[in-house]
Amino acid sequence: MWRRSRSTETRQTKERTAIKDLITRLAQELGREADHVQNVVRLLDEGNTIPFIARYRKEQHGTMDDQLLRQLAERLQYLRNLESRKTEILESIEAQGKLTGELRESITAADTLARLEDLYRPYRPKRRTRASQARERGLEPLAALLFAQDNKNGRPLDHAAAYVDPEKGVETAEAALQGALDIIAEDISDNAAIRGSLRRLLERQGVLTARAAKEEDSVYRQYYNFEIALRRAQGHQILAVNRGEREGFLKVGVHLERQPALDLLLGAVLRGAGPMTEAVRTAAEDAYDRLLFPSLEREMRTALTERACDGAIRTFALNLRPLLMQPPVKGRVTMGLDPGYRTGCKVAVVDDTGKVLETGVIYPTQPHNRVREAKAVLTRMVKAHGVRCIAIGNGTASRETEQMVAELIKEPDCREVGYMVVSEAGASVYSASPLAAAEFPDFDVSLRSAVSIARRLQDPLAELVKIDPKAIGVGQYQHDMPQARLSETLNGVVESCVNAVGVDLNTASAPLLARVAGLSESVAKNIVRYREENGAFTARSQLLKVSRLGPKAYEQCAGFLRVPESKNVLDNTGVHPESYEAARRLLTLCGHTIGEAAEGKLAHLDEAVAAVGEQRAAEHCGIGLPTLRDLVRELQKPGRDLRDELPPPLLRTDVLELKDLKPGMELRGTVRNVADFGAFVDIGVHQDGLVHISKLCDKFVRHPSEVVTVGDVVTVWVLEVDSARHRISLTMKKPG
Repeated sequence: MWRRSRSTETRQTKERTAIKDLITRLAQELGREADHVQNVVRLLDEGNTIPFIARYRKEQHGTMDDQLLRQLAERLQYLRNLESRKTEILESIEAQGKLTGELRESITAADTLARLEDLYRPYRPKRRTRASQARERGLEPLAALLFAQDNKNGRPLDHAAAYVDPEKGVETAEAALQGALDIIAEDISDNAAIRGSLRRLLERQGVLTARAAKEEDSVYRQYYNFEIALRRAQGHQILAVNRGEREGFLKVGVHLERQPALDLLLGAVLRGAGPMTEAVRTAAEDAYDRLLFPSLEREMRTALTERACDGAIRTFALNLRPLLMQPPVKGRVTMGLDPGYRTGCKVAVVDDTGKVLETGVIYPTQPHNRVREAKAVLTRMVKAHGVRCIAIGNGTASRETEQMVAELIKEPDCREVGYMVVSEAGASVYSASPLAAAEFPDFDVSLRSAVSIARRLQDPLAELVKIDPKAIGVGQYQHDMPQARLSETLNGVVESCVNAVGVDLNTASAPLLARVAGLSESVAKNIVRYREENGAFTARSQLLKVSRLGPKAYEQCAGFLRVPESKNVLDNTGVHPESYEAARRLLTLCGHTIGEAAEGKLAHLDEAVAAVGEQRAAEHCGIGLPTLRDLVRELQKPGRDLRDELPPPLLRTDVLELKDLKPGMELRGTVRNVADFGAFVDIGVHQDGLVHISKLCDKFVRHPSEVVTVGDVVTVWVLEVDSARHRISLTMKKPG
């Protein structure tokens, strides 16, 4: 019993030490206090969500934002996986009876999975190789003798003659020698130090190359004779050549000058001069050509791809956030147009809450060309329903439809209407989904798409959450990404945006509710079902009556759900129920009442708190300063939507032709996408223009996202128009 207790105590001590080391490392990497990092790790392990931790546990983590918290969580998982892998490797090597104290220390000290796998490589179970077969034939002692390089101890072939054994498959001395050299080559290839040195050389001096694999033109023509240093290769270049290789248009490889690499390798294994050393030289060159370089080339291609994917996923996330957070067009009846040629343009009019008022189909484009009839139908709808905005999908026939709308809104009955071309990426995915079928069982797929396009202009966040984020179309090479990692990252962005804005508990759809912290899809559906059966929620606390929504889920989600119909104004704010009493104490301390908050009379509450003193107010309420400041902000503007503080979307009243564009022309446009090499801007022409990264501003920028984001309204000047290739070059630097 004593031994077991002592063993348990030792193990627990080691675990505590490992956790402490992990916390220290995370704190150093993130530049944060160790206590704050430890609190976050504990909160995550207790099952709390990132949005909840970010918003309602600020005192415990030092006001980290949700993006930093996600970075911490991802890094925590990596380091825990690293420790788990170390344990597996140590157990495996120990079971082989080959674990030395020095090796244990090296494995324990490994700080990356790549370094760890290098150390494990000599001990990893292998498939049958030339070296393993040579070992089975008893040639390992000969290999050790040769590698010792005692050049005064005879010739390699003379020693090899002693290992001839036909019964073991060693027919000649030459065969024995070759087997021994195969063992040496594999041992050299498995040497962690040698692999590390060559890997670093490859990173410094390696070149990524691409050559044409076919004698035909393609979109990959710029990579038909392409070379770039590995350290300078851009993510979009790596992903482009990878795709070209998969599609058979390119031959891609990594080049490294052989002689410098060999010199480094031979310097590590050769000792002296003579016949034994020459044999080892032969084995070393074979190791480099047959084993080391091909393996390192594969590793490097994988590392480059992972780096490029990380960058592309990061760019996708950067683009998705501002797209979702675009300000809604509130209080306006909106018409959605889903353009088409043969099947016509589908029309849907929705009121200011998104409720469908009328649908129809018009045929203004070829082959029908019923423009006059189409304008008459749209004019009638505009007058009948008071339409003030028109959203046009940017797909097939969009250009012609936009031209018709630009003419329509110049007519007397439509002069108060503005329009915007919106991305219809993912609209077809939504339209054909079970969700859309349940929402609009009597509409065909195309009419559902028109409704979605209208709602995208009204409230981008509420509509786009119904669609897989990968289908929204604000990234590059998204189909080439590791889909699980891409989905995890993008879903995190959607979750972050939804919880930052807050959700109306009585109007939100199940897909929107499912993005709220702590709510699963099934619980979100239960909320909608409860609402349908019992009527609108009149208090947040009613959530506890919803099936499968327990205290933990309520704690996580309550602060992000708004109940405008509640008699308690705090239910329509971002104040968490756990802080309701603190909010009342604060109002009393400052000489105000909860009724004044409901009437919107607390615009100067921050001044009252300042007069009392923030620290005193926080102590009086039993909360920290970050929570106090959040309470003040929420009480000043109950029911606020932070998106209302952003510039409104740019509604157009005219349309330009490509032929209308001239160099030097000044235009206003909306940023539609941000890539590694620049930003694409909608300037009212069917083709978006490109502002190259070098033309974004006068200072050097590492990435376009430092200057612009999706949805920004910017001023640009035309640099060049390539009508043949439908390309528009723009600049954000004012000419002259």
